[in-house]
Amino acid sequence: LYINLGEQFESNEPETAKNYYRKAGELSNNLRYTAGKLKFISGYTYVLNMQGLYDSALLLNLKGVEIARRAKDSLNLAKALFNSGTSYRLNGDYENAIKFYDEGKRIFIRFGDEETEMKANDILQTLYFDMKQFKKGIEYGEKAVTGFRRKNDLQWLDSALNNLGMNYSSIKEFNKAKQLFEEALKIGSRIGDKNMVASQNLNLGDIFIQKGEYDKMKPYMEKALLLARELGLHESEVIALKGLSFYYHNSGQYEDSKNLANEALANTYQFNLKKQRKTLFTHLSNLAYSMQDKKLGEYYAMESTLLGDSLLNETLQKNSLELEKKYESFQKESKIKELEASGKVQSLTIKQKNTLNYLLAGAVLSLLIISLLIMRNYKHIQTIQQQRIAELETLQQLTATEAVLKGEEQERSRLAKDLHDGLGGMLSGIKFSMNTMKGNLIMTPENAQAFERSMDMLDSSIKEMRRVAHNMMPESLVKFGLDTALKDFCNEINKTDALKVNYQSLGLDNTEIEQTTAIAIYRIVQELINNTMKHAAARTAIVQVTKSNNQLLVTVEDDGKGFDPALLQSAKGIGWTNIQSRVDFLKGTLDIQSSTGKGTSVHIELIA
Repeated sequence: LYINLGEQFESNEPETAKNYYRKAGELSNNLRYTAGKLKFISGYTYVLNMQGLYDSALLLNLKGVEIARRAKDSLNLAKALFNSGTSYRLNGDYENAIKFYDEGKRIFIRFGDEETEMKANDILQTLYFDMKQFKKGIEYGEKAVTGFRRKNDLQWLDSALNNLGMNYSSIKEFNKAKQLFEEALKIGSRIGDKNMVASQNLNLGDIFIQKGEYDKMKPYMEKALLLARELGLHESEVIALKGLSFYYHNSGQYEDSKNLANEALANTYQFNLKKQRKTLFTHLSNLAYSMQDKKLGEYYAMESTLLGDSLLNETLQKNSLELEKKYESFQKESKIKELEASGKVQSLTIKQKNTLNYLLAGAVLSLLIISLLIMRNYKHIQTIQQQRIAELETLQQLTATEAVLKGEEQERSRLAKDLHDGLGGMLSGIKFSMNTMKGNLIMTPENAQAFERSMDMLDSSIKEMRRVAHNMMPESLVKFGLDTALKDFCNEINKTDALKVNYQSLGLDNTEIEQTTAIAIYRIVQELINNTMKHAAARTAIVQVTKSNNQLLVTVEDDGKGFDPALLQSAKGIGWTNIQSRVDFLKGTLDIQSSTGKGTSVHIELIA
């Protein structure tokens, strides 16, 4: 009863099905009921495979083979062998898959069961699909579909149509594949198999992706996504999210595309879906380039390459272990044969020993070469990963700095506007009102003098407010550019007589500098001159800005008392920190030359 209940739920509520199958397994263990144990393993591993948990399914299926062999139950052994073959196939171990399928098929043939043979044909077409022998897969698939149509077995016909469609799609026969998927979708909907409905929506969506018909693809992927989330089909959810990301990328809605791709990427990490992660890295790289983010595009392209290398390493290691096992097996067999033949022909023994030595040398050399390749590749990957981590940390810091600087300038601009337009307007209005009142008032000489002092203070307040607003966001910088703004700034300093500033520029005429860069340079010069006035006790200073090709040079020098540049390492003030942050943000270099009594020279080189 538990097994029957599990079968009813496995396509639509996999976790419920697993719960019933577990109960069946526990009860079978308590009763020592072998057939029940094998049915539990068969049903439970079907759901595990559906959820992408291939390793767990393989362990259970191999246990099923052992149980069937001990019980000498040929028919259940054949089924367990086929189930294990499927687990090996899903794990990419095609050699063992063929081995288990072949043993299982030979048992089935002895029973002469037509239905079992049709199921074997369907399973074999999936094996050849995974091995990329699509025409061979179609050969078995057509036999399976024909047989299930004749038997009117809708459940297995649905599966066979799906698998046959996958083979046709892989050889670019999209119209044939589309017909098969649409028929499978109708059958799945008719028999209430949500898992199959989700698969066919994914398959049809993929057909339209390959044909470049993204608008037609979208509804299929949306339906597949809903069902995948409902059924807990993690890999199907990732594929559906990726498909929808393709749609939004193609339609120019890059942010929506990026959000979906990132959600899919997170799922690949959570559920260890490495192959899907590699395709997502490639897609995210293309998306980043579309969004004009070259660095991010390069990062995702590198991650895709690294993951591809990692998967290759896993294959090399796996092949190396297989080679080692085969060699050990061969060595044992050779030893047995050697002992059997030792009393017959001495020369044959010597020949076998020599052959064994050659094989040993060849195997050791192969293992050594593979190990060296793996180690070299691993070290190379580690080096690249460390470089990428450092680059990403720097990129993250620059991104944070950019956000802070942009936020700071926006706030400066807002405050400057409020001061100039708001408070400035109010003060000017007060001055106008007081001037109007002056002509209508009769005042004593003392009051008249106090009134004039108040008017002078009001004028000074208006000038100071305008100076502060101008420093916060110079209007000339926004309207006329960096050269004019720096020239005005230096002239304003000269008017105070606190410092004589000589401003020089070269190559800035008729040159447009990007506003973010211009604001950053203006703030750097402003901060350096303010430091000179506060700390250097200088009489004169020079500000030079030179534009040559794609290089921008900024130099600020003074004749002040100078200082030890090493003190900047422990300085707690925010002035130098702001200067360094802006230089880093502009990807420039900063050089400070100073010593006590000899003034200070600050030289900055930027790429403009």
